[in-house]
Amino acid sequence: MTRLETPALTGNNVADGRAAALPAPSAPRAGILANRWARLLLGLLIPAAVLAAWQLATAAGVFSVVQLPPPAMVLEAGLDLLQRGQLGQHIAISTQRVLIGFAAGAALGLVFGSLVGLSRFADALLAPTIGALRAVPSLAWVPLLILWMKIGEDSKITLILIGAFFPVFTTVSLALRHVDRNLVEAARAFGLKGVKLLTTVQLPAVVPAVFSGLRLALAQAWLFLVAAELIASSMGLGFLLTDSQNNGRTDRLLLAIVLLSVIGKITDALLGLAEKWAVKRWA
Repeated sequence: MTRLETPALTGNNVADGRAAALPAPSAPRAGILANRWARLLLGLLIPAAVLAAWQLATAAGVFSVVQLPPPAMVLEAGLDLLQRGQLGQHIAISTQRVLIGFAAGAALGLVFGSLVGLSRFADALLAPTIGALRAVPSLAWVPLLILWMKIGEDSKITLILIGAFFPVFTTVSLALRHVDRNLVEAARAFGLKGVKLLTTVQLPAVVPAVFSGLRLALAQAWLFLVAAELIASSMGLGFLLTDSQNNGRTDRLLLAIVLLSVIGKITDALLGLAEKWAVKRWA
């Protein structure tokens, strides 16, 4: 009789058999959060709830009009400034200051962050001083900038630059220290070095971290705007905020706060779109 031959059982055969016996994993179902419009509506729930609570609190007399004017009064204050041609100027000058200061601060943060992240000598030389300066509050710079640069645009933009510099510097320097060394050595084997190595391999490898720093820097720039416009400003949302406080115009004060939050979110969303493109392009 001929003996039937059976294949020898090996670890791979057993694993293959078990894998075949198990049902294939089902693809994850796209939930409601996968829909862009659903996510947008979900994100608007809390602002809508805050607006409703605001309206109810003012209608019930919980706060006086001076303490918390109703939303309609804030809207009327905005329309009044718009008809006078002042609202657009306040928004434009503040946005211009933020964008210029953010661009300059982010560029410097990228340069110095790259130096500290890639060079031990630069790290030992610069990191302690920059770390100490990072702890200085924004308002502490105001009198010094007025003394050095007077009360023009240079002092305001410089203060915003300072605010935007530190988040980019910190995230870039830390991210570059953790770039895969094998990737860097492979690039050097192909003749890349110096600035070419940085822009071709190292920075693209840390794109998500760079944009995290940029988004933090943009938020910080809007925060420093109010302090910057304390420097003898006559226009801007920060000026509108402080001027309304001095004149007891709580409606305009709340308008300035709402505009700062909305415009800040719009600029952050635009930077988020740039981040998605950069991640697809380089990451």
